Amino acid sequence: MIIRKLRLKNGWSQEQLAELSDLSIRTIQRIERGQKPSLESLKSLAAVFETSVSHLQQEPAMTDKVEITNEEQIVIDQVRAIKSFYSHLMTYLAVMVVLFAINLITDSGYIWAWWPALGWGIGIINHGLNAFEVFDFFGVKWEKRQIEKRLGRKM
Repeated sequence: MIIRKLRLKNGWSQEQLAELSDLSIRTIQRIERGQKPSLESLKSLAAVFETSVSHLQQEPAMTDKVEITNEEQIVIDQVRAIKSFYSHLMTYLAVMVVLFAINLITDSGYIWAWWPALGWGIGIINHGLNAFEVFDFFGVKWEKRQIEKRLGRKM
C-alpha cells in the first residue's frame, strides 16, 4: 500500500517505477496488491523513493486511517463509475446475443429482440454519458450548490 502511495505521490506509472527501480512491472503490481516483496526489491524501491527499507516495510496499523484527499476521492469515484459502465455494457452485450439467438431459433420471421435492445440501449447510452461526464448537469458542482443552498450559505 505504501509503495502505491509513494508512486502516485511522485506521479509515476507502474511502468515508470519498474524502469527506475530495475524491477519488472509484474513485481510492482504484485507488491501493490499486497504480496510481500523480497529484500532486494525493497532495497531497489527504497533507493528510488529515497527512503529507508524499514519505512517501506511499515504496515499501516488497523487503527490508522488511510488519508485520501478530495481530489483522489473524486478520481476514485470517476474510475468506479467508468468501471461500472463497462460492466453494464458487457452484461448488455451478452444478454442481447442470447436474446437474438433465442429470437432467431424460435421465430426468424419477426425480430422482436430489437425492442429490448433499444430500451436497454437507451439506458446504456445514459449510463455512458454519466460515467464519462459528457453532460454534467447533476455533477459535483451542482451537488455543492444544492448543499450550500440548503445550508443557507452563499457560494
